Amino acid sequence: MLVVTTEKIEGYKIVEVKGPAFGLIVRSRGLGGDIMAGLKGLVGGEIKQYTAMLEDSRKEAMDRMINNAHQMNANAIIMMRFDSGEIGQNMSEIVAYGTAVVVEKL
Repeated sequence: MLVVTTEKIEGYKIVEVKGPAFGLIVRSRGLGGDIMAGLKGLVGGEIKQYTAMLEDSRKEAMDRMINNAHQMNANAIIMMRFDSGEIGQNMSEIVAYGTAVVVEKL
């Protein structure tokens, strides 16, 4: 599956637009992570546990978006983006989204 952040894919033409594809994941940080983040917040610096959690979440959201596009019989996703937000005090949501299309090589 080709996934790009652009409107077009160099060397390909879009022959059909299938529609929006997305993948969503919600993760909880957990009590231990909140305590460590609070302590790290006092002295500053990167909170590596959160960084790892968010990297994994982005990968999972992308995988889900690609699966969604496969279900629509698309072979590419254009205009791919990430969005994120907080739910409550200890949950993060990440969504990967784009337009599922069928492309042919020129």
